[in-house]
Amino acid sequence: MTRHRDRLPQLGTELFLTDGGLETTLVFLEGHELPCFAAFDLLKRDGGPEALRKYFRSYAALARAYGVGLVLETATWRANPDWAEKIGYDAAALAEANRQAVALVEDVRRDYDDPHTPVVVSGCIGPRGDGYRPDAFMREDEAEQYHATQARVLADAGADLISAITMTYAEEAIGVTRAARAAGMPVAISFTVETDGRLPSGETLAAAIARTDAATDAAPAYYMINCAHPTHFADALEDGDWLTRLRGIRANASTKSHAELDAATELDIGSPSELGVHYKVLRRRLPHLTILGGCCGTDQRHIEAIAKACTQS
Repeated sequence: MTRHRDRLPQLGTELFLTDGGLETTLVFLEGHELPCFAAFDLLKRDGGPEALRKYFRSYAALARAYGVGLVLETATWRANPDWAEKIGYDAAALAEANRQAVALVEDVRRDYDDPHTPVVVSGCIGPRGDGYRPDAFMREDEAEQYHATQARVLADAGADLISAITMTYAEEAIGVTRAARAAGMPVAISFTVETDGRLPSGETLAAAIARTDAATDAAPAYYMINCAHPTHFADALEDGDWLTRLRGIRANASTKSHAELDAATELDIGSPSELGVHYKVLRRRLPHLTILGGCCGTDQRHIEAIAKACTQS
């Protein structure tokens, strides 16, 4: 088995893509029903694993076509105890779903990983509460305890790192970081922001990253921003040493706010080409951005536009 735990290639200078908006693609474009937006539930359904494998392979093929690396997040953003309980999973079934999610992405990696397209398997951990708003705050120790089991299962299943996606406040990010490190795993932290460039908790990106680093001895391998359009956070990227800790962007297709997206009944795909231009501008401004992908509303069209824009001279 190829392992990258001690060699995360996305920490170099070469470009890495990610996939797009898994859940929005499955629901709005593929017609799957996802209770509580839980993509991992497909793993137990007839045809579900094949649908996930097809989804991930499409991005692996895109990365290979552009000669860049790829970071694939397991379909486990909702695979934590509170969300799983809502859709009928006990602890044993939840652990097995996390293991199966890693194994599925490992299958894709075996078919596409090569020196020109290194593929990294990221064990995805999502927020305990709503990804659009912090409806229940945990202390740092509570967050560590809550996320510890999922982190251990993802580690034991063979993921290369843990990625905490759509973190809405620093305490949960700190807890996930500590849980990942206790499981012997490198960890990436991805915060989401509102249209004013601040976390839903009201904290600035700079402050949230500084707090997380201070509380964990700078344990995260890197930070990311996800589930927001570049126009929401471009002005928040003020000068400072913290910007060197920011290595990845997984933006939304839409310029709408989280509240507007939450109420939407149709998918807003925005403009893939314009999104690609935004990424090109961001990468010129912050050349250490090496991990580029999508979040809500994005699909292969958006990621290809990003790849095209950012690989052209």
